[in-house]
Amino acid sequence: MVSSISPTPLTGTSDIGRLGALVPPGDELLPEELLRYSRQIIIPEIGVIGQRRLKNARVLVIGAGGLGAPALLYLAAAGVGTLGIIDDDVVDLGNLQRQVIHTVNTVGQLKTESAAARIKDLNPLVTVRLHHERLDTHNAVELFGEYDLILDGTDNFATRYLVNDAAALASKPYVWGSILRFDGQVTVFWDAHGPNYRDLYPTPPPPGTVPSCAEGGVFGVLCSQIGSVMVAEAIKLITGVGRTLLGRLLILDSLEMTWREVSLREDPAVAPITALLPSYDDFCSAPSLDAAGISLMARHSIDARELAALLIRREQGSEDFLLIDVREPGEAEIVAIPGSVLAPRGAILGGEIELPRDRDLVLHCKSGGRSGEVLRYLLEHDYARVHHVSGGILDWIRDVDPTLPEY
Repeated sequence: MVSSISPTPLTGTSDIGRLGALVPPGDELLPEELLRYSRQIIIPEIGVIGQRRLKNARVLVIGAGGLGAPALLYLAAAGVGTLGIIDDDVVDLGNLQRQVIHTVNTVGQLKTESAAARIKDLNPLVTVRLHHERLDTHNAVELFGEYDLILDGTDNFATRYLVNDAAALASKPYVWGSILRFDGQVTVFWDAHGPNYRDLYPTPPPPGTVPSCAEGGVFGVLCSQIGSVMVAEAIKLITGVGRTLLGRLLILDSLEMTWREVSLREDPAVAPITALLPSYDDFCSAPSLDAAGISLMARHSIDARELAALLIRREQGSEDFLLIDVREPGEAEIVAIPGSVLAPRGAILGGEIELPRDRDLVLHCKSGGRSGEVLRYLLEHDYARVHHVSGGILDWIRDVDPTLPEY
C-alpha cells in the first residue's frame, strides 16, 4: 500500500548506500551448488565468496503476500541459506492474481506452509523457518535478532512502524516495499547507518485517507516489479556489492513505466527510537470512542435486512434517503446494491466530497469498517441524519440477495 503522503526530495549527495558485506562467507559450496548458482557465481562482483555469503545468510520475509511471494521465490533461487516467513493468514482465491508463490491447490492452507512447499520445490537446499503468527510488539525485536536482514512487504501502517522500530532496536537493516494500484515504492532502511521509515513518514496519514490494496486494488505484476528490486537490494546488502538504496527512495509509476528517485536523510526533528510503542494500532488509528461514542454509533447503525426494508419503502415513496456506497469505484463495478450512489471514503474524509445535510443518509461499504469510519466522521461534524449498514454489502449478499457475487 503506497502512502498518499508525498515525500520531500532532499538535496545533497551521499554515498551511505555503499556498505560492506552484511554476512560473512559460509561453508564451501557443494558441487550441486556450484552448478545451480553458476550463472550468478561467474558474475565477477558475486563470485564464489559472494555465493557463500548468500548461503550463510538468514533473511526474514514479513508476509507471504503480494510482495513477499515473488521475493521469497527469488531469494530461494539466489541461494539464500535460511529463509524465515512470518504470516498468520491463509491462501484465498483472490490472492492468486498477484501472490504467485501460491496455487489453486493451496487455497485454504496457511500462507507460510504454502510458500514453504513452493520454495522446497524450487530449491531444496534452502532452510525454511515458519512463523505461523502475527508480528507484534511481543515477538518483533527478538525475532529480528535471529536474522541478518528483514524484508517488509506489509500493507498496513501499524505494522510498518512496528517493523521500523523493532529493526532499529535489533540493529538490523531492512528492505521496504509498498504498492497500490499502479504505484510502488522501495528503499532500504538502517537506523544505525542512515534514515529510517520515520524520517520518510514521521506520522501516519489520517485513518481512512489511504485505501489498502484490498480496497484500492493492485496491478498484479507490480508485485514482482517491486519485489524483485527488494531482492536485488537484499543480495547487495548480504554480499556488499554495489550501492544500496539506503538514503534513496525509488518510486515507480508502472502505468507510465517511469522511475524517479528521491534522496532521503535523517530528520533531526524525529526522536531516536528507544522502545516500542505500547500499541501501533492505536498510533495509526483515530482516538478511541468512549462509552457515549460507542452508544451513539450503535444508534446510527442498521443491518442489511433493515436496509432492504428501507429501500422498499423508498420505492413506495414513504421514505426518502440517499444510499451512499463509500467503497472504491472498482469494487462497485464488481457488485453494488441497486440504488446506491458512489462516494469513496477517502474523498469524503479528505474533503473532496461534501454530503448533503438536509437529507437522510445511509452509508455502506464491503463489511462495515469503512462506512463506520465515515459515520463517525460525519457525526463529529454535526451530521444528525445519517446511519450505516454495520455488515456492509457482504451481509446484503448473505441476508438479502445471495445471487450477487462476493469478492
